[in-house]
Amino acid sequence: MKIEERAVADPELAALLDAAFAELVARYGAEGRSQVKEGARYLVASLDGQAVGCGAVQPVDAVTGELKRMYVVPGQRGRGIATSLLSALEDLARSLGYERLRLATGLRQPEAIALYERCAYTLTEPYGRYVDAPLTRCYAKALTP
Repeated sequence: MKIEERAVADPELAALLDAAFAELVARYGAEGRSQVKEGARYLVASLDGQAVGCGAVQPVDAVTGELKRMYVVPGQRGRGIATSLLSALEDLARSLGYERLRLATGLRQPEAIALYERCAYTLTEPYGRYVDAPLTRCYAKALTP
């Protein structure tokens, strides 16, 4: 597997982001996408030259980053791609000087919740637009150097 940074305009990344949004709509209905901030950095995981997963780290403040757009295509799930991608995103966050990562996921994504809990993310109070979102769960993790 190869994991590399890609520009937001990359066509393979765009296809993964579209697929991720379609899956969220299927699980939660036609709610709007949460915004990804300017300055977000995207990683794409590829197998045999095919893009199979993505994720991003966006800035929150000087020491905190937020994970966004974690996604692995359904046919490639269960192969450790999400775990490897998450680890690479944490490395990217450390290289950007972040000491902490936070994220929001949903109750209708039990596989995402299992991934984050397995990777030492802890449940935290909802933040931002997620404060009054009963189907959302927020997590955070301190990054060690």
